[in-house]
Amino acid sequence: MDILENSWAVQKKIEERAGKIGKGRYGRVLKMARKPDKDEYKKTLAICLLGILLIGGLGFLIYWLFTNVPDYIFMI
Repeated sequence: MDILENSWAVQKKIEERAGKIGKGRYGRVLKMARKPDKDEYKKTLAICLLGILLIGGLGFLIYWLFTNVPDYIFMI
């Protein structure tokens, strides 16, 4: 069996399993799912990166406030 026939066999097994799920909670989502194109992938990547930077920056700001601000308060 060559690689093409093997991949078709695997694909058929996956589709059979998805057929069982078809009436369940995730069936509609799995049937409508598709691979994103480059533009969608870039937008998703940019939004995730922005979120990570925002949350990381907020965490660093809180850390900096808790380590440096008490020194100024108790110095007075």
